[in-house]
Amino acid sequence: MIRSKALMRMDLASILLAFLFMLMGCEEEKEHIAPAIYDRDSVSVMVTHGVNTLISDSGVIRYRIVTEEWEVNQIRRPSRWIFVKGLFLEQFDQNFHIQSYIQADTAYYYDEAQLWELRGRVRVRTKDGLRFSSEELFWNQWEHVLYSHKFSHVITPEREMQGTYFRSNEYMTKYTVSNSKGSFVKSDIENEGDTIVNAPDSVKAFKRKPARSKPKTTSQP
Repeated sequence: MIRSKALMRMDLASILLAFLFMLMGCEEEKEHIAPAIYDRDSVSVMVTHGVNTLISDSGVIRYRIVTEEWEVNQIRRPSRWIFVKGLFLEQFDQNFHIQSYIQADTAYYYDEAQLWELRGRVRVRTKDGLRFSSEELFWNQWEHVLYSHKFSHVITPEREMQGTYFRSNEYMTKYTVSNSKGSFVKSDIENEGDTIVNAPDSVKAFKRKPARSKPKTTSQP
């Protein structure tokens, strides 16, 4: 759907250019010479400024894209969409309530690999209340996974985790945080056994101590 939106914008640009050439046809012909462009990587198929677009799915508005600059470059290898001035993606439910969002200072979408690369202040919030923050996040749409090799912070209604490696499914309902530290609810660790001794101090506090048996007493006759 995003690709079709981009094609619509390119078609609109072509129509505007054709209209400009029609207006110029009434003037005296002049030769306009511009310097040749040798660096083909600088040539983009489309550059759009001030984008605030709603996208529908099956006739229902489900997404919003907001960015200062959207560049589509099919000459670079790999070809990519470039959002150098930031990107904000929002998802709605059928009642137009916000379900989730993703934002980043810089974003790249490699269309052939179907891979998103988010950089800078990356923030994610899901419909289940999970909040994610990091300086990096990749979204591989082929494998349906999200991952980050930077320090990541995950907050849910039940727990809070931090670590240097993050990986999850694309819905962020199943995730792993490696080299982590954080706090958890007691129900998460009651059945962990002796492995809890290697957990952070904030987790150790929840470990139950075995009850001490009281000494038996005998009554005097």
